[in-house]
Amino acid sequence: MQIPPKTQSELEYQQQIARNLPRNFSSHLAHGLLGQTGFKLINAPTFLPAYILLLSGGSDFAVGLTLALQSLGSCLTPLIGAHIIEHRTRVLPPGFLIGSGMRLCVLFIALAGWLLPPPAALVVIQIFILFMGMFSGMQGVIFNVLMSKVIPVNKRGRLTGYRNFLAGLTSAVVAGVGGFYLIGDNPDNTGYSLLFGLAFILTSIGLAMLIFVREPEPPNTPNRMPLFTRLSQLPALMKGDPAFTRYFLARSVTTMGRMAMPFYILYVGTTLHLSGQTLAVLTITFTISATISNLAWGFIADRRGFRFTFLISIILWIAATLMLLLGSGMLLTILVFAAIGAAAQGFMNASQNLTLEFGHRNDLPMRIGLANSCSEFAGALGPLLGGLLATLYGYEMVFWASAAFLTIGATVVLRSVPDPRYT
Repeated sequence: MQIPPKTQSELEYQQQIARNLPRNFSSHLAHGLLGQTGFKLINAPTFLPAYILLLSGGSDFAVGLTLALQSLGSCLTPLIGAHIIEHRTRVLPPGFLIGSGMRLCVLFIALAGWLLPPPAALVVIQIFILFMGMFSGMQGVIFNVLMSKVIPVNKRGRLTGYRNFLAGLTSAVVAGVGGFYLIGDNPDNTGYSLLFGLAFILTSIGLAMLIFVREPEPPNTPNRMPLFTRLSQLPALMKGDPAFTRYFLARSVTTMGRMAMPFYILYVGTTLHLSGQTLAVLTITFTISATISNLAWGFIADRRGFRFTFLISIILWIAATLMLLLGSGMLLTILVFAAIGAAAQGFMNASQNLTLEFGHRNDLPMRIGLANSCSEFAGALGPLLGGLLATLYGYEMVFWASAAFLTIGATVVLRSVPDPRYT
């Protein structure tokens, strides 16, 4: 990312960032630890797909539709989030409001399964999954801008590595408690509702940790303008930074590969009983693998850049997807979920942080919004396509299609997107 010339006000801004770095680093670490622990319970490719399958009476399409609604919500709002904050000197206040809305959606998802019969609960959960995605789309822009303001680029890999490592450890413990004790041998609405209620509590405490952040006010910000006027400038932004344009389009294609995520556990369910214990073991495997790999991804990103991490994580993801087609059994399934956990975490870290390194600081909110909108649009299409493929042709076709999208996206980045850190 291009930094403005070192005027006196800019120097003072950079000095404020350095002065508050220990405090802000710790606050972001605590926020990520508790917030990610809660959201990992919802976003892991185990509990929510199995819950939707239970509520829908075994419909693969309902699973795909629910995950697609979450991504659709995330697709609709990032540019709105960018418009809300790009003229502000401080982005944390709207971040608290939007983050609170996202967490209330988690609470209503938990209450729906507890208080309503399955058909009504499924509809209500799908509605609040959509709203959760909408709040998530805005929150993703705001909190990434906040991190770019308070954490220098050469410390971000370390922060995300430590944060995700600690969140993974706590997520594994919470997943074990949720699977073995809250859901148990005979999964029902109440057990899943208690699990998601616990997720609400953890994510809410995590959001509160940002109270301790000292956010610097940059010396200059863009003038506020109407949303549609700002959107009309996006073609010029894309034309002015062709490497960024190629990157976010490739990232969107790669995100289509995410279509397989909710169907891994459903495929496993064709040969193994999806009891609370099985879900707990595979969720623990997924999160512990992501946890341990975070240290490696952070180290690699700080040394070799997020572009390199992006490519390596996709190669691992493809290998894990294909490995699932080679056989069955609990041991192989554990190995597959370990590889998928590591790969998905590396991809998420790299794709989000790489976006921060292109272009000028004043355009950062819109760049994040544009990249996230396109990526989540692909993320919405992916589960829908996956649900249709699973219904018509079986889970194997979903995995082959996922591997194809991952390969295409990685190839574009390898051949056409230079590392912005070194250009």
